[in-house]
Parts: sequence; C-alpha cells; structure tokens
Amino acid sequence: MSEERSNNKQPISAAQYKELMIAGLTWLRTNQESVNALNVFPVPDGDTGTNMVLTLQAAVNEISALENESVGELAEKLAYGALMGARGNSGVILSQIWRGFSKGIEHCQTMSGKHLVEGLKQARDTAYKGVVRPVEGTILTVCKDMALAAEKSLQETEDPYEIIRLITDAAQVSVDHTPELLDVLKEAGVVDAGGKGLMHIFEGMVRYIDGEPLDIEPIHVQPLSVIGQQEALSSAEPGQDYEVIVDFQPHNPLVLEHFYEELENIGTSIQVGEGDGIYRMHIHVPTEKRYEPIDYTMSLGTITKVHIENLMIQMEAPGARKEEDPIKLANISPGDIALVTISPGTGFSHIFASLGAAAIVEGGQTMNPSTQEILAAFEDLPTDQVIILPNNKNILMAANSAAKLSVKQVRVIPSVTVPQGLAAMLRLIPGQDLDVVIKEMEAAITEVESGEITTAVRDVEIDGINVKEGEIISLHNGKLVGSNTNLEDGCLVFLESAQAQDYELITLFHGKNISPEEAQEMAEFIQEKYPEQVVELQYGGQPHYQFILSLE
Repeated sequence: MSEERSNNKQPISAAQYKELMIAGLTWLRTNQESVNALNVFPVPDGDTGTNMVLTLQAAVNEISALENESVGELAEKLAYGALMGARGNSGVILSQIWRGFSKGIEHCQTMSGKHLVEGLKQARDTAYKGVVRPVEGTILTVCKDMALAAEKSLQETEDPYEIIRLITDAAQVSVDHTPELLDVLKEAGVVDAGGKGLMHIFEGMVRYIDGEPLDIEPIHVQPLSVIGQQEALSSAEPGQDYEVIVDFQPHNPLVLEHFYEELENIGTSIQVGEGDGIYRMHIHVPTEKRYEPIDYTMSLGTITKVHIENLMIQMEAPGARKEEDPIKLANISPGDIALVTISPGTGFSHIFASLGAAAIVEGGQTMNPSTQEILAAFEDLPTDQVIILPNNKNILMAANSAAKLSVKQVRVIPSVTVPQGLAAMLRLIPGQDLDVVIKEMEAAITEVESGEITTAVRDVEIDGINVKEGEIISLHNGKLVGSNTNLEDGCLVFLESAQAQDYELITLFHGKNISPEEAQEMAEFIQEKYPEQVVELQYGGQPHYQFILSLE
C-alpha cells in the first residue's frame, strides 16, 4: 500500500476504505491482550480488547461481501454491523463512533480529506451523545482529540492518508494523557483501555498504508497468579489427559518465542506467567508426555514447584459436577412479562430459570454478550412486554441498545451485579402491570449488597489499599475494599464493609475455580462468624471469581 498511497489529495475509494478497516481490525486483534491487561482493578477478567475486537469484527463482516457500493454506503453498513455486534461499554461506544462517522460521509462516493474530517467530527459528537454522563480520560476524550487534530490538519494537507497518520499521532498523545484526566487511571498506573484500542485501530491503518506487518502475534506473559486459574475440566482437549504446571527460575534470560515453540511440540493450552523472577508454565499433555514439560523446564533453570493433575480422572470422579442438566425456562404467553437475564455461569442460569426467566443470555465479567445476542433472546417470544436484567455494568449499554432496536415494550433494569438481578427477579408477580413491576424491581436492586472475591493479577495501590499480585481481593458493590493472603479474610473484609450483621441472609455463590468442599468449609466458617444470620451456599459457576456474595 505504501507505494500506492496518494500524495496529491486523491480520495479514498470504497475498496480502499474496506482494506483500511480490515487493517485496523487486524492490528487491534494483534494487540488485543495488551488492551485487556489495562484493567483499573487488578482482576483477571479484563475484556476491553476482546469486546472491541468482536465489535469491529462484526462491523467488518457486514461489509466483507460488498463490492460496488460507495464509501458512504459502505460506512453505513459497517456502522450497522458494529451496532449489532457491540459488546461491553467499550464496544457500544465504538459502534457509536462508527455510526457518527457514517453520518459524516453518508453521501460520499469516495472519501476526501475534508470528508474524513467531517466524519470524525460527527463520530465525536455521536459518541458523546450516546453516553449519559460522559467522562473525560476515556475513549471519548481520545475520539475528541482525534477530531480536533483532523480539523487542524486541513491547514497543512487535504491528503486523507496523511490525515489518518496525523490523527493517529494525536490519538497516541491523547491516550498517554488519559491518566492525567482520570484519577482512577493514574492511581492504577494504566492508560484508558478503550482509548488505547481506538488508537490501535487507526495505527493499524497507518501500518497498512506504510506496508508494515499487521499480524505478528506478540508473546504475552501474564501475571503469575493467573496461570492455572481456569477450570481445567472445561478446557481439556481430547487426548490431552494431564494438566502440568511448573514454576521455575531460568538460568539465563528466557527467549519466549523459542520457549513457546518447544512447548507447542509437547502439548496445548500453553500459558506462561512471570513474577519476581519466577516463571510459571501451564500446559495440557497426553499421558505419555506428562513428564516432558518438567524435563524441558529443568534444562532451562531451577524448578521450584510442580503440579500435575489427571484431567480424565477428575472428569470421571463421583464428585465431579455435572452441568448438562437442561435449563427449564418459563413458558411465556401473549400479555405476559418476559424476563431476560444475563448469567455468568451455569449455576446462576439454573437459579434464574427457577425464578421465572424466559430467556437467559450467557455472559458477565468475561465475554460480554453483543447487542444482537440480547435482542435475539427476546424478539421471538410471544409477548410485547420484556424486562432485561444485565447484571453487570459493562453489559448495561448493550442491553439499552437492544431495547431501543426492538418494537416491543422493552425496559432495562439497571442491575450491575448478579445479586441485584436475583433480587429484582423475586419481585415479579404474574399478572402485574409492567410499570408496577419495574418500580418494584428498581427498588429491589437498591436493597441488596453485592460482594466479589477474586485473585489479584498485578501489584497496584487503589483507594489507599496496597494490593500484591496473587492476593485475594474483595470488592463491595464494585469498590475495592481489601487485599488479603487468604480467602477467609477476603470474605470477612467484604462482610465487614457491607455490615453483614444488619442483614438476615448471607448467600455465597461459588465459582468454577473452587471445589464444593472448599466452598462448604467457607460457608461453615462464615456461619461461625455470623451466628445470627442465615448462611446459604449455592453453585454459581462463574469464572475467575471464587465467590460472589449477596446480603439481603
């Protein structure tokens, strides 16, 4: 592309616009994990990069088969694809950016520098209008700074390719400045993830213009504490019978590319973590190769810890959880109110179904559902009255987008935690007026306290709390309230913060990465500490979070 790039103000054709978008998507995907890592909280579920990739992929899919359309028509189709595929708040805002951009160039056969600038101005305006309370230091700020740079660039050039280069430079400066505008970013020591993702999209376009590679996959070393936390049963491939985790200190600097190449000859599900000079290697291998990862890492350094688990025996064990039981959803008739809820785990899905959910969409802290997935969950139900419970702050915007796209009476309860969603569902009484139910549910979500217990993936200090990688962190209604060395103290910190003694019921929902026996021990421990309260234990099945707690 570098030889073809115009230096004489030639406009961008529809075909070239498509190639630029594909390049932006490819480079964003290449940098997906680095964007995911920009979590403010040190929790193991960063998904901004993933959400933006899936949103932009849906947009590009919408235009992939188009050939003879104008740039304006192409942009309109791309914006529609982004809207339907939008995941998470970052994905929804990204879809608004492309929607605004399409407005700015809607009548254009090709895209000149002036058209590009107008598109960016409209993108900025639409994105800001799409957020109820715009916050500076986010993707919105980066979009605004890019639009401003685009306007200024017309004083120097009308070459659209050169303008893309200039606004990409401005995006990088803006991203680097986000911590100065948003204290929570500065305190956490990160830049805004959404802004970084937007910058990578345009950076990919510049790399395409310059003929630079777009799909060189970087080797990602994750925080040490994350490796091995995923549920082994759900990720065991046929023929990969053992999970092997090795901690070691290399004698010489580790060449990650070569390390990965050697491990790929041994097994699958390879992950590498690092912390304080210790590397952790995770791999799944067939029975005959179960000792090869140990021998290989021993040749590179000193082994400090080894964990080997037989995945096949674990799957066949009498106590292994069977999750294939069908979920029985509520039967909906015309005139009924249909409840649509987002569920982060199989256990929660069964609970939601038992409370009368008409449709359940998988998603939560990881893998936020798209606008289209939420819309599809209720569009074919035989009623025009629908209530959506997003149960996560990062799904709320997509739920609202789905509601606006439907011709039905769709209302969104702003539940931002699963316990809030469960409390809201208990207020549904068949035959009640929709407005009455909405009022009851909105009241219910204010009467429950929500807690989340997980493992920190990096060192950070937030709200005066010094967090160390690998420690158990406690969140109370989404706010970090403690960091401790064990699960017991982690749960107690939340209970003390939420003043559990003032509530009647304490419910623990345990996740995938903790055994039923460990969960039962925790419930008994809490019951001893709070003898006046009723303590219940249920299986939630959520990833990453050992416990989600509810106080009612």
